[in-house]
Amino acid sequence: MSRPSSKKPAAILSSPVDSNKTPEAPKIEFPCDYAIKIVGNNDVDFDRDMLDIVEDFSPELDRSRVTHRDSRNGKYRSLHVTIYATGEKQLNDLFLALKATGRVQMVL
Repeated sequence: MSRPSSKKPAAILSSPVDSNKTPEAPKIEFPCDYAIKIVGNNDVDFDRDMLDIVEDFSPELDRSRVTHRDSRNGKYRSLHVTIYATGEKQLNDLFLALKATGRVQMVL
C-alpha cells in the first residue's frame, strides 16, 4: 500500500495582494438568516433575558434552534442564535441593545 505524498500543494493566489489596501468585509445580502453568538456572564436568567432582546429585533426567532454552551469553569455562557436579518441597522441596533445590558462580554 502506498502512502500519500508528504508534499503540500503550492498555494494559488487569485490576484496580487496590495499591502496599502484594507481588506473589505464580505458583503451580506439582506434579507437572510444570520448567525449570532452572544457571550456573557453565566447567571440564572441570562438565556431568557438575551432571547427576549433578540426577539424584540427578530420576532420570528425559533427558540428551539437556540443552542448554548458554558465555559470550562462555568463563569461564562454563549448562546448561538440564528435570526432573520433584514438589514445592517437591525443588526447594529440588536448588538447595541445586547451590550447595553452590561451582562454581555461579546457579540459575534
